Amino acid sequence: MRLCDVFAVACKAEMYLFVLRVEGLERVPEELLHRLGELRCVTTFELQNDKKLARADINEVRRKIGECGYYLQMPPAAPLFGNASDKSLTLP
Repeated sequence: MRLCDVFAVACKAEMYLFVLRVEGLERVPEELLHRLGELRCVTTFELQNDKKLARADINEVRRKIGECGYYLQMPPAAPLFGNASDKSLTLP
């Protein structure tokens, strides 16, 4: 069983760092840890192929953790021109 810890990045909303529990943060580069600042473990789950994640592909998470020792989930991109369902915005 491979457990994955997920850390919330305090300085950036909706940014998360995924690492294997047995390795912890040891394979995450010091410079990245410094830039991320305070981390708070928010959940732990089994890293299985059939696991569904809200905003990341489990196979990509597994691949990046295997290669780099971590997976950094970036916040969702903000819409360029507001909410796509907002019909009040029109372009010339």
